[in-house]
Amino acid sequence: MLCNDCPRRCGADREFDKAGGVCRSPLTPVIARAAPHFGEEPCISGERGSGTVFFSGCNLRCVFCQNRDISRSSAGKPVTVERLRDIFLELQDEGVHNINLVTAAHFIRPVTEALEGAKLSIPVVWNSSGYESVKSLRRLEGLVQVYMPDLKYLDPKLSLRYSAAKDYPEVAVSAIAEMYRQRGRFVLDDEDMLVSGVLVRHLILPGARENSEKVIRFIAENYPGDRVLFSLMCQYTPMPGLEKYPELQRTVTASENDALCRYMEDCGIEYGFFQEPESATDEMIPDFDLTGV
Repeated sequence: MLCNDCPRRCGADREFDKAGGVCRSPLTPVIARAAPHFGEEPCISGERGSGTVFFSGCNLRCVFCQNRDISRSSAGKPVTVERLRDIFLELQDEGVHNINLVTAAHFIRPVTEALEGAKLSIPVVWNSSGYESVKSLRRLEGLVQVYMPDLKYLDPKLSLRYSAAKDYPEVAVSAIAEMYRQRGRFVLDDEDMLVSGVLVRHLILPGARENSEKVIRFIAENYPGDRVLFSLMCQYTPMPGLEKYPELQRTVTASENDALCRYMEDCGIEYGFFQEPESATDEMIPDFDLTGV
């Protein structure tokens, strides 16, 4: 199949057993881990964990990716739609709060089929880079209750340099608008768990304060009040292979994080989360050891 599902529209010849395209993935979903995860925001992980399914491959290919072991390689195991459906149900039976699909956009066809077959009774979380087409997102309407996109950049120079996607800002803004159209204002249950709505994440990058301020201001102006949740993350951890990007070879400083937390408050964002600098550690990265697959 010639694939144009994502904004890359690379027209790659992807087959069920043949990888292709920018995502370097076959049509058959490839999974690296499926297990309760406790490293998300409190309203996602809760006390029982988020039933997180990590998909291999990615259409964005950020130079600083913390999950590069699966986003840039074929690590993981191909599974059928039937097995993917069963994985969702097995996680639900474990008592997790939700089913959390991490970077699944390039497998959207089999994922939607598996969700339709599973008929889950807990929320489905679409955990994504934000670099997604509105057309593809509309396939998820009624199947996904919580959207959790990144808004990595509103500076096209940075998105081109770090993710080879100059159009990332406009694509992500349109994607988030579609997510909000589908789910509307966020809803928390009696346990303060997010059961419907949009949670936008932004990872602070070292030395990129202006980009982060643009993102914070955009959320404050376009989704004011209790429309969406916003998570400001300072867990950036330098990974190997950044020799061409010396500015990324350090963590975010406490002063950088504090300044952006204040800016978030000054912009009037009340509903959200922030992290302490101590969160910048590779302990946040799970083992992609085929658990649950």
